[in-house]
Amino acid sequence: MSALAPIDVKICGLSTPETLQAAVDAGASHVGFMFFERSPRNVTIAQAASLRALLPASVQAVAVLVNAADALVDDVAGTVRPDMLQLHGGETPERVAEIKKRSGLPIMKVISVADAADVATADIYEKVADLLLFDAKPPKSMANALPGGNALSFDWSLMANVSHKLPWMLSGGLTPDNVADAIRQTEATMVDVSSGVEDAPGKKNLALIRAFIDAAKSAVR
Repeated sequence: MSALAPIDVKICGLSTPETLQAAVDAGASHVGFMFFERSPRNVTIAQAASLRALLPASVQAVAVLVNAADALVDDVAGTVRPDMLQLHGGETPERVAEIKKRSGLPIMKVISVADAADVATADIYEKVADLLLFDAKPPKSMANALPGGNALSFDWSLMANVSHKLPWMLSGGLTPDNVADAIRQTEATMVDVSSGVEDAPGKKNLALIRAFIDAAKSAVR
């Protein structure tokens, strides 16, 4: 199997200049800032704005929102000035369209996946989102589960032979050790990681960030 163009990699849940710089230096295409108070990766508007200022133009800043109210959307869009909003809650297509119009920003809509029916729900967002992200759906039995960053993966075979009108990114339980296999199985061209490059929830490991990006970019599919 021959190597194709390098994979785009998003390192999500960053909160320090050191981890941001590690992601940039290793070749990340996107970095994510989490605005969700229950998450150990949550950052303030001020923190995110200061980190955003450190990013080169070649790396996209993604603000992650979960069923956000208009006030938070306005604050993030106006102060942090991300390149894209990632909607990681139960936002309907109508709400996605509202947020896109309100913010004036491209939208990445997360699709939480446990089975083939979940993958199929992506179709309802094709006219309102700009990018899709397929992540693992936490089981109902999982106490205090977060919308993402739970170190869970889903059955990658569900993505086989599925075509989407929108570009898409793969997430959920990815690590430096399994990301190449995930890319091979799904033919993903973009991958996202948070917990898979951490020593503990919210504590990114610089070496793991570099290892993940290296593994993804050297993968064949």
